[in-house]
Amino acid sequence: MSGVVDAKLAELGLTLPQVVPPLAAYQPAVISGAYVYTAGQLPMVEGKLPVTGKVGGEVTPEEAKELARTCALNALAAVKSVVGDLDRVARVVKVVGFVASAADFTSQPAVINGASELLGAVFGDKGVHARSAVGVAVLPLDSPIEIEIQVELVQD
Repeated sequence: MSGVVDAKLAELGLTLPQVVPPLAAYQPAVISGAYVYTAGQLPMVEGKLPVTGKVGGEVTPEEAKELARTCALNALAAVKSVVGDLDRVARVVKVVGFVASAADFTSQPAVINGASELLGAVFGDKGVHARSAVGVAVLPLDSPIEIEIQVELVQD
């Protein structure tokens, strides 16, 4: 049976990927009380990074924004893996985005908009969230982007 969120994903032409297996000693997502916290999600597609390097260097801001969108889809897959149904999400509470940035790159918020806009498109008003967009020197596997999200669950 397809839920409201699954139907919205389909309407947007999106499919949730398989959950990206952990690269180290952690879980992709955990539930604590009424919240689900995801681990940092890289923009993996079929087990590989489509591009590596620094945003503002080897990776354009436009490419990076698309990668942030992929990270958000991976994060939603991680959430679904522990809650079973994305209709259980009451709201997206927080998004933290890390951008591996060239020394002079300062448009991290515009890059992380890729994730924020996707969550807004999928969840509507429930997708509006608090956010941090942080420039960093390097990310795992030389990924340009890493996203983590926190969602609140509907109380039964």
